[in-house]
Amino acid sequence: MYEVTKDTIISEVMLNAPDTAPMFQAIGMHCLGCAMATGESVAEACAVHGVDADAFLSELNAFIATQEAK
Repeated sequence: MYEVTKDTIISEVMLNAPDTAPMFQAIGMHCLGCAMATGESVAEACAVHGVDADAFLSELNAFIATQEAK
């Protein structure tokens, strides 16, 4: 099972779980393909966008688990 942590780089998430893109966009992370995505962790992006990283990761990983179960 693929699991995202606070240290996971956004571009890695997009590579391994592209269906999560709308979840990032819903909290204001619209630049998923920009240069920042290749060096910014999920925790760093959450901090910039004022999002609780733990809550977001919980939702994100639950979504990924549901997708993998299909």
